[in-house]
Amino acid sequence: MRKLLSIILVILSSISIVSAQELNCQVSVVSPAISVSATKLVLQTLQTSIFDFMNNTRFTNDVFKNDERIECSILINVTQQVSTDQFQATIQIQSRRPVYKSSYNSTMINFIDQDFEFSYLQYQPMEFVKTTVNPNLMSVLAFYAYTIIGMDYDSYSLNGGSPYFQQAQTIVNNMQNAAEKGWKPYESDRNRYWLIENILDPYFKPLRECIYRYHRLGLDIMSDNKDAGRAVILQSLQLLQKVNNDKPGSFGLQFFFNAKSDEIVNIFKQAYPEEKTKVVSVLTEVDPANSNKYDTITGTQ
Repeated sequence: MRKLLSIILVILSSISIVSAQELNCQVSVVSPAISVSATKLVLQTLQTSIFDFMNNTRFTNDVFKNDERIECSILINVTQQVSTDQFQATIQIQSRRPVYKSSYNSTMINFIDQDFEFSYLQYQPMEFVKTTVNPNLMSVLAFYAYTIIGMDYDSYSLNGGSPYFQQAQTIVNNMQNAAEKGWKPYESDRNRYWLIENILDPYFKPLRECIYRYHRLGLDIMSDNKDAGRAVILQSLQLLQKVNNDKPGSFGLQFFFNAKSDEIVNIFKQAYPEEKTKVVSVLTEVDPANSNKYDTITGTQ
């Protein structure tokens, strides 16, 4: 009997590993502006429900092992309770990707969405249906799940994330009649509509090529050849000059540098003087908002 039980446990463990979901997502819901104890209890339940949704929903047909799941996190800051079941909040999305032959994780997404309104009743089921219009809470969560997966796949193969970005775009299209903000082009130039529009716009092909070359051909070889990897990263960043010429100040570029600016500084502080000069010139052109940060590469700030 004990031997049979051991065999069953091994089989179940194997099934679990083979069918692991794509995301390993940490979820935190905070509400410093809310003082009602009953509401805080509801939001604690919401945190658990979102955790279960993000970590147990299958968003792709691909097979992931447990140690291959995409590391990510969601921080929801509830700023106002509009009614019994309606809330206003911000949602911060972060995701990371391991670098080959190292213990380092590279940030892929670091973005705070200010336009997050949702309805939630305690213990209500959380389910996303691809073929229909979903409540705003589920649509926002699924949109960012697909965006996280798309960015991760783009970093391993050129345009590899396209199917998942297209799923995110379908959600945007389905939500064009939604009352909540964040989905429509005229509401803002830094919302979910423009994020996915920029990613899939042909003008932004150099950005997606940059994401692939930067990570797969640059970061992933740095443990074996730091100079060669850094040279590829510089070449990948130079691709962004075309995007900036065609779409200066675009959300797509801002989205990229929100995640990568600190990492780029750390990479090129160790570069040769000529490389430092070149990369600072490129960065101050394509990401002028962080020019002071980039000046630290050459020690001029």
